[in-house]
Amino acid sequence: MYQNGLMFDDLTKPLADRMRPQTLSDYIGQHHILSAGKPLYEAILSGRLHSMIFWGPPGTGKTTLARLIAQHSDAEFMPISAVLSGVKEIRSAVSAAQKIQQEKNKRTVLFVDEVHRFNKSQQDAFLPHVEDGTIYFVGATTENPSFALNNALLSRARVYVLNSLTQEDLKVVIDQALNDKIKGLGNMDITMSDSIKQQFAESADGDARKLLNLLELAAELTNAKGNTEITGDCAKEVLSGGVRRFDNQGEEFYNQISALHKSVRGSAPDAALYWLCRMMDGGCDLAYLARRIVRMASEDIGNADPRALQIAINAWEAQERLGSPEGELSLAQAIIYLACAPKSNAVYKAYNAAKMDAKQSGSLSVPVHLRNAPTKLMQSLDYGKHYRYAHDEPEAYAAGENYFPDQLSPVRYYTPVDRGLEIKIKEKLKHLKDLDEQYLD
Repeated sequence: MYQNGLMFDDLTKPLADRMRPQTLSDYIGQHHILSAGKPLYEAILSGRLHSMIFWGPPGTGKTTLARLIAQHSDAEFMPISAVLSGVKEIRSAVSAAQKIQQEKNKRTVLFVDEVHRFNKSQQDAFLPHVEDGTIYFVGATTENPSFALNNALLSRARVYVLNSLTQEDLKVVIDQALNDKIKGLGNMDITMSDSIKQQFAESADGDARKLLNLLELAAELTNAKGNTEITGDCAKEVLSGGVRRFDNQGEEFYNQISALHKSVRGSAPDAALYWLCRMMDGGCDLAYLARRIVRMASEDIGNADPRALQIAINAWEAQERLGSPEGELSLAQAIIYLACAPKSNAVYKAYNAAKMDAKQSGSLSVPVHLRNAPTKLMQSLDYGKHYRYAHDEPEAYAAGENYFPDQLSPVRYYTPVDRGLEIKIKEKLKHLKDLDEQYLD
């Protein structure tokens, strides 16, 4: 059965699938790789195939682009999913590609969705067939290929980064769906104001598939009520409960926590607060954020302002006691304080250096004069003998004393910076060093 040139079965598919671009000119976004003169764009137009990896967030057109590449190259498009497939399916796909090559003299684009889910042996199964030209491998992944894919596979494929669609791109997607009378919502005469379009574009968060799913739901609700305009109330009903892309423990997760930490380190309170709110909005575990904030206080501020650590711990405790959303404000307070505080990584550097020495030096014995002597046996072995009690010394400092193991020369790990309280600490340590030198002279 046909309707408006499409089979009825096609019309029952989700709007996001029906609106998939059929030509390169219909493809929206990714101008940085699909503009005239760009290598990928020119390769597609000329039909020059090569193996490639598409890396980007969901809904950015990875599958669609792979289909268009096969179409423009007059190649067979063969999709498999790493979620549902294994080595058996890979071998079957390769056999089919060989048969197509022999019988039709056509090339095959083997598209592997979620390729990062394949293990090393599964990824290695592609290599000989990529090498001999049986298949042109196109993988799609939301994970960083540097970590998710084998070097052997990466060396044989070029990586293209696909970016989240801009809000302007997404509004073009909306207009296409509303105006298309064959594949889209044109026959329903659905309309929406520019402000409502903006709300949908913002809620989709760069994901065209998510946008079209939301739009289709809104259109169905509107049509069910006998209306043609998607109102603010309808938009609120459809868009409520949506969260930003966060990808907990994935690439975007680590990108955002990195941005938060570096904003604090860079003394940028507004940017730090923005990234904190982004992670909260994305559903990040608040306890995780609290732990990272405490870490920042020690790593990037340290003794330049010891209050930072206490404020971070207080914020963590307040968040645990109050829960969400009340406790979130305490984390915001801590982030702003840390970003504005004087910065020092002296403690962080000293800790890492000392940790390395402790690991490399092995189990060096505690010097006898520093050992405790609670028993007569220990006293007879001279434990604690010649120990100088600092409180009995001038300025409560035993000048010239050595507290390192005998086999390890004294090392200066901690070097305070000229910021915050560490200015005073630096002055004191210099004074104590002068006393050491006077004693040794």
